[in-house]
Amino acid sequence: MFKYSFALVLSLGLLAFSAPVVAHHGASAYDNSTLTTLTGTITDFQFIQPHPLISLDAKDDNGNVTKWSVEMTAPNHLVHYGWNGHKLHTGQTIKVTGHAAKNGVKVLNLRQIFDADGKEIPLGPPPQPGQS
Repeated sequence: MFKYSFALVLSLGLLAFSAPVVAHHGASAYDNSTLTTLTGTITDFQFIQPHPLISLDAKDDNGNVTKWSVEMTAPNHLVHYGWNGHKLHTGQTIKVTGHAAKNGVKVLNLRQIFDADGKEIPLGPPPQPGQS
């Protein structure tokens, strides 16, 4: 009897601790009704899980440099479109379009990216709302 009770308690405990693993954030932190476009210089590119990050120095309307963090979709999606850790590099000028954070923090959820010549760099089909 004790062996079965212990197994049941252990199983329920493992289940409770695994719940956060399947959780994932949605897009509710971003203003999905408005697209923001930035042009700037890459200061860092990290091709990491769960989302690659581009650190971007972009000039505002007054010419002041503003530091942005640009969050991409999952790398396991991007690799199918030729992405890797060497696709972008520090010092490269890019233009990005996406949804900015609602709370005013300089974070952009990327939807499109263009090189310095204005050529779009494919990201693949955009994720559905609530997915990344």
